[in-house]
Amino acid sequence: MKAVVFERFGDPAEVLQIREVPEPKPGPGQVLVRMLASPIGPADFLTVRGEYGVRPKLPATPGYEGVGIVEAGRGLLGRMRVGHRVALINEGGGTWQEKVVVSALRVVPIAKHVPDDQAATFFINPATSLILTRYVLKVPPRAWLLQTAAGGAVGRMIIRLGRHFGFRTINVVRRREEAEELLRAGGDAAIASESESIEDRVRALTDGEGVFYALDAVGGKTGSAVAQSLARGGRLVIFGTLAEEPLSLPSRMLFLGVKRIEGFWFSDWANRQNLLTMMRLFRTIHELMAKGVLSTDIGPAFPLDDIKAAVREASAGRRGKILLRISSAS
Repeated sequence: MKAVVFERFGDPAEVLQIREVPEPKPGPGQVLVRMLASPIGPADFLTVRGEYGVRPKLPATPGYEGVGIVEAGRGLLGRMRVGHRVALINEGGGTWQEKVVVSALRVVPIAKHVPDDQAATFFINPATSLILTRYVLKVPPRAWLLQTAAGGAVGRMIIRLGRHFGFRTINVVRRREEAEELLRAGGDAAIASESESIEDRVRALTDGEGVFYALDAVGGKTGSAVAQSLARGGRLVIFGTLAEEPLSLPSRMLFLGVKRIEGFWFSDWANRQNLLTMMRLFRTIHELMAKGVLSTDIGPAFPLDDIKAAVREASAGRRGKILLRISSAS
């Protein structure tokens, strides 16, 4: 079967290639999934460059999520999934190939009304935005949530979650035109960090108190300003490092204000949950996808053989998730 493979870390457009590899066989508690589509995201680029949190053993195949048809399974749950169209997540990577073996616990049957392109992005962005706001921070109605990288896929989903559940969002982006666009998209407030102070705007919006809930995917100067904008007893969750720069904070700020800064890693969080919690999470994602709250903007799709063109398009930074169209449902 065909697979995207890299034998050394580096620029994805240079090191990725198509190889013929043996078809995998499912082991106990696993399923064999024929892949229909898989998205290209920031974590994939970091993995190929060797900069992700976990470096794979080389040679390796990228891809952490996607949608496919279960062709074989072992164990009770695995056999029950055979024939189903499923969304899947594979923490070890490997969805950019024609068939992949994953744990039966890492696949979710997808309703007919959810199209393949949305199902392919079921886990990372929709689940992350929902978990951060409803399970980790538990932002109550009318409360302010401050978030960075608000123009990205997760940021836009969080804006829509705020409209749906009743909390208010302060959305940090770099440029004024981006800030205006997010206000039109439903954000309650927006900050253009190139031209205004994050801390000053947050204080003005909250009558000088600061925010109790904040999310940062940037780090560096931007993330540090968000931390400085916390109210007494406020909580900041960090789930990305787009700036690749550390936070710079006075230690006194934390213990005098009883403030908390913590990290979030999707797979780590998921591994600590029981089956009932995960089933409820998946059901809620399904419901919110159907309502358009957790929908993903989809860009062009590329066949597996055009992997170099696909990663070049994904790295261009335009709106819309780029997909690899691996096979058809028939």
